[in-house]
Amino acid sequence: MDAQDPHSSPLTDFDFELRAYQERLRAATGIGPGDHVLDIGCGAGQSTRDAARAAAPGRVTGIDVSEPALERTRRVAIAEHLDNVTFEHGNVQAHPFAPGHYDVAISRFGVMFFSDPPAAFGNIARALRVDARVVFLVWQSHERNEWATAIAAALSGQPRPAKAADAFSLGDRAETTRVLEGAGFGDVRFSEVREPVYYGRDIDAAMEWVRGFTRDTLARLSPEDAARAVERLRATIAAHDAGDEGVVFDSRAWLVTARRR
Repeated sequence: MDAQDPHSSPLTDFDFELRAYQERLRAATGIGPGDHVLDIGCGAGQSTRDAARAAAPGRVTGIDVSEPALERTRRVAIAEHLDNVTFEHGNVQAHPFAPGHYDVAISRFGVMFFSDPPAAFGNIARALRVDARVVFLVWQSHERNEWATAIAAALSGQPRPAKAADAFSLGDRAETTRVLEGAGFGDVRFSEVREPVYYGRDIDAAMEWVRGFTRDTLARLSPEDAARAVERLRATIAAHDAGDEGVVFDSRAWLVTARRR
């Protein structure tokens, strides 16, 4: 792709990976014309831009801790002629949102990494009007996500790798319900979503994508162990090559909805 194309970025791989989930989130948010929407952990901003199209003439705010991701999505929003969207750099746990301003808060796998989930969801609740809804996707447990277990097993060489943290921090329904209710939400509901995640259009593209997010893990290994881990990664990816569909792994998530009390 042209280096000057605002859509050209490694971040677009994440949108490609989660495209089936994006459709499920978009269908569930219920965003309509005139809504004011908050997109939490918006990253590369696909969910924010989709919300902006649905909410017009309402406005959408995307917030994330990654300034490079926000710079990229600002350029894409301009290229797509979206003038009702704003991207803010900040920490959701402490960001000074206007109280009672938003009609809907959404997130596509952006709420699992809070260091203090009660504080973060409490701040989100304060940003919403009474009876406003929150709709977000989070991964279920590590064991139920093939993309996590298979890649971790390839890296470690062990058939049952240790659990990963953070990405699965809201996979427990009872704990997530407790956090949301404590933050001021009610009518908490979970819907199971099972969709494929796409790691690349072919084996080489998938290897490049996986090498990117496993770089730190590989760097901690000896050169010999790292080389063996890369061989195992390629074999794992090749085993999930679905031809025209690309490299596909199974995954399971929760679609969580709740209302601001």
